[in-house]
Amino acid sequence: MSRIAKHPVVVPAGVDVKFSPEAIIVKGKNGELSLHQHAEVNVALTDGQLVVTANDNSSKANALSGTVRALLHNMVVGVSSGFEKKLQLIGVGYRAQAQGKVLNLSLGYSHPINYELPEGITATTPSATEVIIAGADKQVVGQVAAEIRGFRPPEPYKGKGVRYADERVVIKETKKK
Repeated sequence: MSRIAKHPVVVPAGVDVKFSPEAIIVKGKNGELSLHQHAEVNVALTDGQLVVTANDNSSKANALSGTVRALLHNMVVGVSSGFEKKLQLIGVGYRAQAQGKVLNLSLGYSHPINYELPEGITATTPSATEVIIAGADKQVVGQVAAEIRGFRPPEPYKGKGVRYADERVVIKETKKK
C-alpha cells in the first residue's frame, strides 16, 4: 500500500461525501467536486474519515491509491476552505482589474487582455498590481494562475512580468564590454 494512502482523509463537519458507481461526490460550502471511481481502488467512509485501499498489491494499484487519496484530500479542503493563488504584476503600466467573470489585464501589449474566468473561479484585485485567484478545485486554480502568468512571464534581466507572490526571480547580470 502507498505510504500516502495509509493516512485517512478527515472529513470535517459541513462536508458531505456521496458514492455512486462511477464517481465520488464531495459537497461543501464552496461547491461540489467529483472524482472518477477507479476499479483498482476502494474508498470507504468510516467514522468521518475517508479510507483508501488498493484492491490488489500491484504497483499500479498502490500508486493509484496514493493518487486518489491526495485528490480526495484536495477535494475536501477545497469545498470546505478553498484554494487561492496570488499573482503580482511587476512593470511600468502593468495593471489588472476584475469585472465579474472577466479579468482585464494591461501587460504592455498594444491591446488589453480580457481573460474570461472558468466556472467556480473568482478573481479579486486588492490593488492594481495584485491578483488573487480563488476557487474550490486546486487544479483549476493553479491552471488559471499559470495561464495568466503565461501572458507575460517574468523576464530574467529586469524581472518585469506576471509572477506568483512566492516566486523568486533570479535577475541575470547584463553583458559587459
